[in-house]
Amino acid sequence: MPKLCRNGKSAISWHDGKKIYHGVWGSPESDRNYKRFIAALLENPVILLRNDKEGDILVSELAAGFLKHIESKNMDTTEVKHFKNAIEYLVELYGEFAVNDFSPKKLKACRSLMVRTGTLCRKFINKHTSRIVRIFSWGTEEEFVNPSVVHALKEVKTLRRGEEGTHDNPPRKEVPDDVIRQTLPFLSPTVAAMVRLQRLTGMRPSEVYRMTVGDINRTRNPELWYYVQKSHKTEQYIGEKSIPLGKPEQELLTPYLDGKKADAAVFSPRTAMEEWHTVRRANRKTKVQPSQQERARQRAENPADRIREFYDHQSYGRAVKYAIKKGNRHGQKIPHWTPYQLRHAAGTDAEKMEGLDKAQALLGHTSANTTKRYAHGRLAITEEMARNRRNPFEKDSG
Repeated sequence: MPKLCRNGKSAISWHDGKKIYHGVWGSPESDRNYKRFIAALLENPVILLRNDKEGDILVSELAAGFLKHIESKNMDTTEVKHFKNAIEYLVELYGEFAVNDFSPKKLKACRSLMVRTGTLCRKFINKHTSRIVRIFSWGTEEEFVNPSVVHALKEVKTLRRGEEGTHDNPPRKEVPDDVIRQTLPFLSPTVAAMVRLQRLTGMRPSEVYRMTVGDINRTRNPELWYYVQKSHKTEQYIGEKSIPLGKPEQELLTPYLDGKKADAAVFSPRTAMEEWHTVRRANRKTKVQPSQQERARQRAENPADRIREFYDHQSYGRAVKYAIKKGNRHGQKIPHWTPYQLRHAAGTDAEKMEGLDKAQALLGHTSANTTKRYAHGRLAITEEMARNRRNPFEKDSG
């Protein structure tokens, strides 16, 4: 309940370590403000509404509330990290400004700060700018931001190719199969199986490392298994996504399915770590020390304390990067590549062997134009056509 402030004039409350002023003590206005404040907290306890003369919250408070909102919605951890990164730029410049004072010029100033870092490509800066607009759009939905602010922010045009200070990353290419084969011996069996599966099916990296045992339907068809994804980025367009798995994929998956619960990860870093320790023990030439035995016992008792159940895009990428370095230390000359290039490799191979339509089906794209960004076999096809082209203007020598 409100209390009389030390100044002997104001009605105040405390919430989350902050002092909230409601107006003159005992006045009808302070009673109304207090009830309004309680109602706002009941509607959205994430954000503490400021009760100053403007009635605005700060940009930093809006950003903090939005982060709590998306974390409560189980948003993809990678996207949450991207939002946090975008918020850093926003708060650095305008964290102490009222949300309704934010404007297109301030948004462009945040974007200019991103450009000056020199580390973010143009497309990523545009995505970060859209993320900031999305934060204010959520604020409008929750009645913290005037709709006119969001409408104005949406008028800011994206950065165009070649604009001063910006750069574009080169388009991602497929990783050649011989490079994959060079890398496989230096991967753990778990990660090697992930790489092989992704190359065969053209899955996204996230579709591989998020796969659970319960996602694999082994009874629907006597010849095929199906990886059924209940939540997918294209679900709003094509509904539930099912990826058929043939004999090669089934052979890869079988050792990682048996004896696990439905919600367990098919490919787990814990399994990969166990494989790594097994190899080290097999190659060991000295006696295991008691302290090492104790650490191994503690790891076995509390695996979750050290290692996650699922890979993410960073740990999957690091595993491949480490294998490449390890191979090169052993005399190989393996060029750098990432799991994202495996999807491009599968799309390119499908386009060469089966055509663009089947490559589109493999990659699960609704548009052939999207597939063209992943399948890079068109040049090889036209090269082969050029080698075998018949000149219709030459007379038959016969």
